Amino acid sequence: MRVVLAEDGVLLREGLTGLLARFGFEVVAAVGDAEALRAAVADHRPDLVLTDIRMPPDFADEGLRAAIALRRNDPELPVVVLSQYVEHRHAADLLDSGGRIGYLLKDRVADVEEFVAKLRYVVGGGTVIDPAVVRKLVRRSPLATLSGRETEVLALVAEGHSNAAIARRLTLSEAGVGKHIGNILAKLGLPPDDDTNRRVMAVLTYLRSG
Repeated sequence: MRVVLAEDGVLLREGLTGLLARFGFEVVAAVGDAEALRAAVADHRPDLVLTDIRMPPDFADEGLRAAIALRRNDPELPVVVLSQYVEHRHAADLLDSGGRIGYLLKDRVADVEEFVAKLRYVVGGGTVIDPAVVRKLVRRSPLATLSGRETEVLALVAEGHSNAAIARRLTLSEAGVGKHIGNILAKLGLPPDDDTNRRVMAVLTYLRSG
């Protein structure tokens, strides 16, 4: 699995390169700014892009904007944003661009194997969003109408968990989880759908109006 990695911190960039190699990924390019990221993707046509958000020259949202541009050019390109921050201005644009998207927070990656599994899940067509990202964006959107429990369920759906997995985590029945998901979709005016990724992306489109 060929990866283009964009991270301005040299130590973290080297560390991630070594980590990915341990798990069978081939880092074909490891760069430190958004311009180099775009060039590397054009040159290597990777299976996965893993990028930070804040990179030179302004250390604002260069990496995220580059990711959005890459997805615009190739909607099937798997992209995972790995950052310390939730960038409100453009995050919804990335999350609303379709499947094969990940948005993970660096300080919440506690298990290396789980992190790698999430990367593989995105490459395989899934969507993985850190619940903290969902909660911060929800507060800025019509999703704020959801109850606390519905927000918890939404966060876990956004991570890609099945109804059964959500039930175990929240100590609910699967029927109860299904009811919460039905309520979420009903409140947002979205039709029920059995496909987790389609549900996630349908809900995330509402983040645009936040």
